[in-house]
Amino acid sequence: MVRTELREHIFKMLFQIEFNDAAEMPEHLTNYFEMLEDAAEKDKEYIRKKYEAVVSHVPEIDALINENTKGWKTSRMNKVDLTILRLGVYEMKWDDEIPTGVAINEAVELAKKFSGGDSPSFVNGVLGKLAKLES
Repeated sequence: MVRTELREHIFKMLFQIEFNDAAEMPEHLTNYFEMLEDAAEKDKEYIRKKYEAVVSHVPEIDALINENTKGWKTSRMNKVDLTILRLGVYEMKWDDEIPTGVAINEAVELAKKFSGGDSPSFVNGVLGKLAKLES
């Protein structure tokens, strides 16, 4: 799988944390992988590791988002945009393999595909602001 596809699967897994207990997530991950019959083991491992890495940083990520948005705290955001932002912020801040520009672009593409309306602009604006703070 190419990274864009892997990122979509990570996004889909992360989205589930909004609606499921943390204790249930290993089972959901197993079930999800059973549906990915054609995925190579290395792809499943990449998805699993990155999903777990993002989840481990959710409190820090949410704090960063909350500190850098006006009128849009994480508790008020739609869950698709929030999940996309969490993945994007993780990639920008903690994933050395993903350049910041790529992380932002991929997040915007996820917003175009899975969200709607002003979401791509919103995601781009939030991540762009965070990128300026990082540089």
